Amino acid sequence: MASDGSEEFRLVSPAFSNEGKLPRNYTEEGQGAKKNISPPLEWYNLPPGTQTLALVVEDIDAPDPGGPIVPWTHWVVANIPATVKGLPEGFSGKDIGGEYAGIKEGNNDLKVPGWCCPKLPTHGHRIQFKLYALDTELHLGNKVTKEKLLEDAIQGHVLGEATLMAVF
Repeated sequence: MASDGSEEFRLVSPAFSNEGKLPRNYTEEGQGAKKNISPPLEWYNLPPGTQTLALVVEDIDAPDPGGPIVPWTHWVVANIPATVKGLPEGFSGKDIGGEYAGIKEGNNDLKVPGWCCPKLPTHGHRIQFKLYALDTELHLGNKVTKEKLLEDAIQGHVLGEATLMAVF
């Protein structure tokens, strides 16, 4: 429960628990791995006034080859309507239409739109799924990036944040 007694804004996945292991089928490693299949996500208890949602998925333990830890962006999704209650498995890269029609997938750190499966040199990395509840629809232009989203577009529009962590 939130401090005001209301139900907390939550992000969950039916495929893994918070701080649980990211299943192999959402990675590029090992037997059972699928090719760039995004995991299913669900959210609950949107803050009042939510118009859209934005999602950023990052490896928060990614080392920069030349220096410190710099998060690696696996997925950016913007303008998810508040009426949508989740993203199905394999959503990324598909033109589903219907209630999903206005959703925009942004560029990951490979500079291409959509989900980028983890394939890491070492294990134990934390993959953070962060969902932002927003009071407006975002106007991001043709090229959506994490930087454009977080450093500009959502400023002053965040009603709440929900985080789900997976370990790879």
